[in-house]
Amino acid sequence: MAEKTSRNTAPFAPFEWMIAWRYLRARRAEGGVSVMTWISLIGITLAVFALIATLAVRSGFRAEFVDTILGANAHVTVYTLGEVNAAGVIDRSISNYTEMAAEVAKVPGVTRVAPLVRGQVMANKRQANAGVEVFGIAAADLKTIPRIAHSDQAQGDINRFEEGIAIGIGVANTLGVTVGDTIKLISPNGAVTPMGRSPRVNGYEVVYIFAAGRYDIDRTRAYLPLEEAQSFFNREGLVDELEVMVEEPEAVDAMGPALLQAAGPISQVWTWRDASGSFLNALDIEDRVMFVILSILVLIAAMNIVSGLIMLVKNKGRDIGILRTMGLTEGSVLRVFFICGAFTGIIGTALGVILGCLFAIYVDQVFGFVNYLSGGTAWDASIRGIYFLPAKLQLNDVLSAVALSLGLSFIVTIFPARRAARMNPVEALRYE
Repeated sequence: MAEKTSRNTAPFAPFEWMIAWRYLRARRAEGGVSVMTWISLIGITLAVFALIATLAVRSGFRAEFVDTILGANAHVTVYTLGEVNAAGVIDRSISNYTEMAAEVAKVPGVTRVAPLVRGQVMANKRQANAGVEVFGIAAADLKTIPRIAHSDQAQGDINRFEEGIAIGIGVANTLGVTVGDTIKLISPNGAVTPMGRSPRVNGYEVVYIFAAGRYDIDRTRAYLPLEEAQSFFNREGLVDELEVMVEEPEAVDAMGPALLQAAGPISQVWTWRDASGSFLNALDIEDRVMFVILSILVLIAAMNIVSGLIMLVKNKGRDIGILRTMGLTEGSVLRVFFICGAFTGIIGTALGVILGCLFAIYVDQVFGFVNYLSGGTAWDASIRGIYFLPAKLQLNDVLSAVALSLGLSFIVTIFPARRAARMNPVEALRYE
């Protein structure tokens, strides 16, 4: 009769949960939870925490890196293949840039087109020198670059841009200048004289200092008014390229044919993905590798559940024999010990999720503390490109970590639970 009742009982009945709970909260002297179970619980907690923290930092780093690219650089650069001039040198200058910019601006999805003059020069102030890349741009166009015009650490007045020069905060620190100081720009390609080409040296007042959030940009970039840059680089009436901004930077590749058609037959386009594609691909590969490595850590932590559950089954051999003789089926015994093992995985996963989310939310405070302990050397912006450790908590990352941890915990629990279910009650009670 008992056997019939047990067989008709629905899976995971209340009495199965009751037995599992009694085993879990029993003291070790009574054959309850072992030290291995506590180790597996702590291991899963730390593994899930590490997985979520790593995924959050990865997402934050990629988002910050892409944002600094899109916020301070052209989404698409339009330039010409060039023509060979009388001196036998390929000249890539654009003379009809006003008309070309107007045609490119008509392409659906384009928000702004800005003619640019670019050149590399030496910036000087007293005994300090810095190699900088100068961008000649109209004042109205400069104000539309988010990371330049709307920098939280900006100094000076961008509305005075036509009166001087705008430089990155890294350039300002290297030269030891601030707003109102005058710096010299030295170009080796100056005016042509009977004695040859002489360097050109011009002085400009620093009217604006920006912080784009990228180490390489802040330490190497300067902006001059377009007409002044044309004069300084001997580009009167010419520009080097067109800087194009679009509504959806992620879909910029699809706009290539339309931009090429609008720019003309000898034009080429260079998107932000072309410029940074190799780095983004390296980040994607690193993401996958790190996920696999941390998944192995979760698996190792979950394997400890097997050890703890095997010890629990061994200690409860007499109880299993009695329960079987009372009519408990193999399925019920399996579910009892499955609940014991799965409970460890669930609790460990929940604690790991809490710790991982707290780390992502308070990453600035954690990073500040670590940076303080290391004497300010925990993060080298010259290597990583950005100034801080970013973290971006995403639901998909958390769900992936939870699914991985629970899935592995449930799978490894099945094997010792099946061993308990298949235990012969006669053998279990022989020496009792």
